[in-house]
Amino acid sequence: MRTKTFRHLLSVTLMLTVFAAVAAQAADIPAGTRVTIRLSQAASSASSHTGDTINGSLASDVVVNGSTVARSGAPVKARVTLAKPSGRLHNPGIIAIRLTSVDGNAVNSSSVSRRGKGHMKSNATKIGGGAAAGALIGALAGGGKGAAIGAGVGAGAGTGVAMATGKKDVVIPAESALTFTVSGGSAAANRR
Repeated sequence: MRTKTFRHLLSVTLMLTVFAAVAAQAADIPAGTRVTIRLSQAASSASSHTGDTINGSLASDVVVNGSTVARSGAPVKARVTLAKPSGRLHNPGIIAIRLTSVDGNAVNSSSVSRRGKGHMKSNATKIGGGAAAGALIGALAGGGKGAAIGAGVGAGAGTGVAMATGKKDVVIPAESALTFTVSGGSAAANRR
């Protein structure tokens, strides 16, 4: 009888030890830990939407206090927290992403964002160039008054060109490496 009880106790102890080892391996990633991921798909201010999930993988091991808590290549998930397409004459596109899961464990993280190039220099060149060309043509055709009319017409044409070609969206290509700072693990994520 004692042998049977001893074997049962030994079996339960062994199962608890294995469970504790697995639980320790899936430990939370503490706040302040930097995690670098590689996206498996592109994210764009023009085509992504707030709330979209983006998949990827760890670019390197996540090591906490000398212990590896997640291996390079482990799956990760991120969420688009802001996707704003570019306007035609102003407001370049913006996209922002947060890490939400590392190797199946929920995390909260800092945001990584990208903004498209500004419109000002490009638009000024297009509009100013159109005005100058219009003034030159007007001056050749009709003198001083023609130059003024031509400048106005040319500026209008330059504005039309700026509107037609002015979108400044931003793309984070697939395979891009992004680094996030974890602000809380799964316990914190579940409370939000």
